[in-house]
Amino acid sequence: MLKLIKLEWQKNNIGKYVRNAVILAGVLCLFVFAHAYLGIANDPDTGVPDAAPGNETISAPIELFTSISFLVFTGVMLSSFIVSAYKNKTMNLMFSYPIRRQRILISQMLAVWIFNFTALVLTKLLLYGCIMMGSRFMVSSFPIDFDMTGLEFYVQLIVKSVVIVTMGFIALFIGMAMKSSKATIVSSFLLIFLTQANVGDFTMADNVVFPVVLTMISLLSVYKAEIRDLM
Repeated sequence: MLKLIKLEWQKNNIGKYVRNAVILAGVLCLFVFAHAYLGIANDPDTGVPDAAPGNETISAPIELFTSISFLVFTGVMLSSFIVSAYKNKTMNLMFSYPIRRQRILISQMLAVWIFNFTALVLTKLLLYGCIMMGSRFMVSSFPIDFDMTGLEFYVQLIVKSVVIVTMGFIALFIGMAMKSSKATIVSSFLLIFLTQANVGDFTMADNVVFPVVLTMISLLSVYKAEIRDLM
C-alpha cells in the first residue's frame, strides 16, 4: 500500500503541493501574527479588537483560517488525484494493472489524506509557535488561550486535524456523483459555510456534534464512492 501511495504522489507531482502548502503556511502565519500583534483586527474608531462571536481568543482565528484553507486544499487534491482520473479515463489504465481496484482507490484517498493531515498539523504548529514566540516580546490583541507545553494541546490539535481532513472527503462523494472536478472544489467551499461561518451570534465552529456527524457522513460517502465505482 505504501508503494501505491508513493506512486500516487509521484504521478501527481507532489512537489507542487508541498510548495503550495509551504506558501500557504507562510501566508497564514504572517496574517495571524498581524492579527494578534499588529492590530489589523482592531476597530479603526475605538482601537479595540473587533471579533465575531466565538472568535475572541487567538486560537479561534488560527483554527478558523487553517480549517478553511485545508478544506479547500483537500478538495483540490481530491479533484486532481481521483475525480480528474475518472473524468479523463486515465483510471481505466490503472485498473488494468494486476492490483485490486479497492487498493488503488484507497491508496489515492490515503495519499490525499496523509498529505493534508500532515500539512495541517505542521501549519497549526507553525502558527501557534509564532504566536507563542511573539508573546515574549509583544502584547497580543487577543487572549492567548493555549499551552504548547501540555499534552492536551497536542491531542486536541491532532483530533481536530483528523476531523477537518476527513470531513473534506464529502467533496469527493459529490464530485464523483457529478463526475466533475469543479463540483469537488465547490463542495469544499460549501463545507466551509456549513462548518465555519457565523450567522449573527450562531456558529457551528464550536459545535462538537455537527463536525462528528459530517465526518461520519464523509466516511460513509467514501465507502459508497468506492463500491459504486467498482461496479
